[in-house]
This record gives sequence, structure tokens and C-alpha cells, in this order.
Amino acid sequence: MKNMNDLLRQAQVMQNKIAKLQQEMAEKDVEASAGGGMVKVVMNGRQEMKSITIDKAIMESGDTEMLQDLVITAVNEAVRIGRANLEREMANISGGIHLPGMF
Repeated sequence: MKNMNDLLRQAQVMQNKIAKLQQEMAEKDVEASAGGGMVKVVMNGRQEMKSITIDKAIMESGDTEMLQDLVITAVNEAVRIGRANLEREMANISGGIHLPGMF
């Protein structure tokens, strides 16, 4: 039973580290841009968009489709960066072991 108790204790320690990491990551901002910086998005670790900046030149061009594409690209890149950051930090905690359902 001693080995089982040690295993449960280690699992609890890892669970606490993961919860702390998720909270820390949720508070970190990620910035991404598209179109050479014409559209910039800032998103937090909860994948909530905090801000979007659109260059006046793209607005003045009247190219709605390009603006829509740039916004989608910037948002998707911010999500990708946020997930990659979380996966990297989770791998550090778990020793590279993939934990299903964690990210």
C-alpha cells in the first residue's frame, strides 16, 4: 500500500501544479498580428479577446473581405500561440507525458 499512497500523493502534487499553471496562464496575455501588423489582437490565456487594433489604411481601403481575413488570421494565431504556451508549460510539469483532457 505504501507505493499506492506515494502514487496518490504524487498525483495530488501534480494536480495542484497544473491548477496553479492554468491560473497563471489565464492571466497572461498573448499578442498576434496579421497583414504585416495591420491587425493586432491581444488575447488572455482564457482565450478571451482583450483588444483588437486595426490600421486606418485597411479601413480606408474599403476592402472588407481582406479586413475580415486579417481579423480571423490574427485571432487564430493568438489562440495557437496561447495553446502552444500552455502545452509547453504542461510538458514541463508532466515531464513530457501527455495528460489527456488537460489541453
